[in-house]
Amino acid sequence: MGASMERVFITGASGYIGTKLLSLLNDKAEVKEIVGIDIKEPAISLEKFTFYKMDVRERFEHILKDHRIDTVVHTAYVVPPIHSTKLMEDININGTKNVLLSCIKADVKHIFYTSSATAYGFHPDNDVPLTEDSRLRGNDDFTYSKNKKEIESIFTAFISENPQIKVTLVRPSFVAGPGFNDPLARHLRKRFVLLPSNTQPFQFVHEDDLVEIIYLLLEKRLAGVFNVGAEGTITFNEMLKLLGNTPISIPFGLMYLLNGAAWNLRLSFITEFPSPALNMVRYPWVVSSEKLKRELNYRYKYTSREAFMDFADFVKRS
Repeated sequence: MGASMERVFITGASGYIGTKLLSLLNDKAEVKEIVGIDIKEPAISLEKFTFYKMDVRERFEHILKDHRIDTVVHTAYVVPPIHSTKLMEDININGTKNVLLSCIKADVKHIFYTSSATAYGFHPDNDVPLTEDSRLRGNDDFTYSKNKKEIESIFTAFISENPQIKVTLVRPSFVAGPGFNDPLARHLRKRFVLLPSNTQPFQFVHEDDLVEIIYLLLEKRLAGVFNVGAEGTITFNEMLKLLGNTPISIPFGLMYLLNGAAWNLRLSFITEFPSPALNMVRYPWVVSSEKLKRELNYRYKYTSREAFMDFADFVKRS
């Protein structure tokens, strides 16, 4: 089991998952203190939570030492694509290296990283379902996916060089629920939704399931890699029907060109992602959660369809 989880540090504390995890940890009796960093102020203030406004690339081992942090959860990551690939990669890659270096210097006992099923890449010949042993082939033409793959190789080297530190990685599929608000969510909320003509069904995990799984893995001090994806899938037509929006199907080649022009012209009302991201809806991944369910004895509260339905219900209410 290892040492208890009393003092937790979260990078990206103001983000989607960071905020949800903060709220959950704040209610746990065994957690005495939570410290977080982000470049934007958090939307919530909590009794046990101390916030530092800083970039994940800045040295912070002094904060870890001052607060006697035993557990670090690394969620900071540039999720929405930005036009500066260099900046995005600097934050994602060098931010991660800085986290690991700071943890070594501050004698942290457990590091938890929220990776992504995106690290497997979207390819027509992916394993169905993908297991933790499937090859990581994050797409080199899509920075988000490429960086997730690269960061995992940084962790692989770190684990072999630092056996004294427990390391846990999760690879969630697409996360849905009321807080789902990334470029994909905003695209699906449009009245008329442009889509390539050959999309495949998606697997989701509900935000509440994901943070509960993170908490349980932290509490039990389980090291290793775990896929996180709910049961079943849901098609784009079903998603848009739930949202009350209309799909407009366009041949892939044409959509690739139109989307690329809109991205380069920064027409964010048309697209918020570069064209290589379109392959995500043609070759989405489906992950197996058997290892997680076995080792945690976990039962998902939501299926993929129910996770998306919760998002759709929230959209209709708001």
